[in-house]
Amino acid sequence: MLGRATIAAGDEWSLVAVAPMRSFTMITVDLDLVRKYDISAPRYTSYPSATEFRDYSDPQPLLEHVERSNRDASLPLSLYYHLPFCETLCWFCGCTTVITLNHKSSDAYLDYLEKEVGLLAPRVHPDRLVTQLHYGGGTPTFFQPHELKRLDALTRRHFKFAPQAELSVEVDPRRLSHAQVVALRASGFTRASLGVQDFNPKVQEAVHRIQPRALTEQTIAWLRTEGFTSLNLDLIYGLPYQTVDTFRDTLEQVLELEPDRLAVFSYAHVPWMKPAQKILERESALPTPETKLAMLKLITETLTSRGYDYIGMDHFAKHTDELAVAQRARTLQRNFQGYSTRAGAEILAFGMSAISQTPYSYRQNHKTLTGYYAALDRGALPIARGRELTEDDRRRREIIMRLMCHLALDYGALAREFGDDFVTQYAAEIARLRPLVDDGMVVTSAEGLVVTERGRLFLRNIATCFDAYRTEGTGRHSRTI
Repeated sequence: MLGRATIAAGDEWSLVAVAPMRSFTMITVDLDLVRKYDISAPRYTSYPSATEFRDYSDPQPLLEHVERSNRDASLPLSLYYHLPFCETLCWFCGCTTVITLNHKSSDAYLDYLEKEVGLLAPRVHPDRLVTQLHYGGGTPTFFQPHELKRLDALTRRHFKFAPQAELSVEVDPRRLSHAQVVALRASGFTRASLGVQDFNPKVQEAVHRIQPRALTEQTIAWLRTEGFTSLNLDLIYGLPYQTVDTFRDTLEQVLELEPDRLAVFSYAHVPWMKPAQKILERESALPTPETKLAMLKLITETLTSRGYDYIGMDHFAKHTDELAVAQRARTLQRNFQGYSTRAGAEILAFGMSAISQTPYSYRQNHKTLTGYYAALDRGALPIARGRELTEDDRRRREIIMRLMCHLALDYGALAREFGDDFVTQYAAEIARLRPLVDDGMVVTSAEGLVVTERGRLFLRNIATCFDAYRTEGTGRHSRTI
């Protein structure tokens, strides 16, 4: 176990990092620290990040890692389907989408998903169980009830599900019918994530996403009536015409809906990557950096004072929600879908741009429909890019995962797992933590380190200390705060 260490005068928590974590009360945001540590860094949904992937003209080396995983038939599976279609484009969006009003597109897309699953599933040991399934996008609810049923049948034809598998889906209240909710629930889905972004009509109009509160309330009522047990709402701060007061009003309205989880993201303005975002520049109404900082303070202090644990990385959850429970039990994991309650699963991802993960590699499908369809028409899996992991990559991935999810490192446990002296091997990385220790974000001892309540806002900064690919000033990633 890690040794005890006092965080700071007045803090009642003497830290034993492997002990169950207590519920966190209101976290106070120090804006001076936020200004000091607001740098560009990965979000660490993977390590190395996707910017380190390379092109693979022959994906066979990556596919060999799938077969390598089959040596352990008990290794669980997490399935992901990227369903990219949207009827309209939200001008803030940074996702990989296909904008179309042609609903025949989804039926054709399912034909290709069937080809892809049919090519990959035979490579997976038949006894391996699916513990998690997620539909993301795009807008998964672009797909009609009969298409959702078809996708469910396709999946169950090729994979076995564990009895307590977690099934989650992203839904757009503007594109949702009660029949779709019924179809999803019949397939076993119990978790849903709803995009809200902001309830202010002027903000909604500015970002091309009109979604009255009544529509969100109707969606929540349908989901809860049909038996969905965990609901997440997505919000974004930093959009045109937002102010601290208007966003306070949105937060209060959202809290009245009693979501189980909240993901409150800082808007990343990257028009060189997402040209549609240039439209928002014409609004001349993007909040100033100081206003965004004030909103960050409002969000964190409001939610943590109103019964939500701050999980980290923009995510909040009720203390009783499985996400918060998993963090306390140290079974939380982070992957390309964000935080996950099913640690240790291999990710099999299907669809355009989808990223899969094995213990030894990552692989990503073609990012365009044209490339994705062309590969499958040739009878080939649509893999375009990826990364094979070195032993050093795998170790650093584990270190960063524990920081992002467990908020602690036990040097002795890591030394036993890695087979060498952790403190000696990573002396330079531990030394890089010194400024963060001095600013009260990390507590260290001879046995390990623990992230403090103050440090939860700065998880990406802490993780960069162990990132071998981190280069200051590259600008390839979003800001940390």
